[in-house]
Amino acid sequence: MERIPYGKYTKEFRQEAVKLVIEGGLSIPEAGRRLSLAPSTLSHWVKTFKAGKLAAIGKTHRPLSDREMEIAKLKRELAEVKMECDILKKAAAYFAKESQRGAR
Repeated sequence: MERIPYGKYTKEFRQEAVKLVIEGGLSIPEAGRRLSLAPSTLSHWVKTFKAGKLAAIGKTHRPLSDREMEIAKLKRELAEVKMECDILKKAAAYFAKESQRGAR
């Protein structure tokens, strides 16, 4: 899955991600996988939250516009569809090869 561009996470997203780790009991790598987020980034957010400075992260970055969010979402979906298509092509080739062996 493609990640959201560097440094473009909303304050609410960061808070919810930290909440998954602290209150939800998920490990940092597991929460990172669920959110398509690098574990190092999530770890940094958790440490910053514990220091009481999570709100200060990202103040210098502008938030993504609706159009940019939609483009990122569509890119993620396209990557998933391409991956599924590749898997189906390989499976079809495998089964075609197997059916030819059985016919001989």
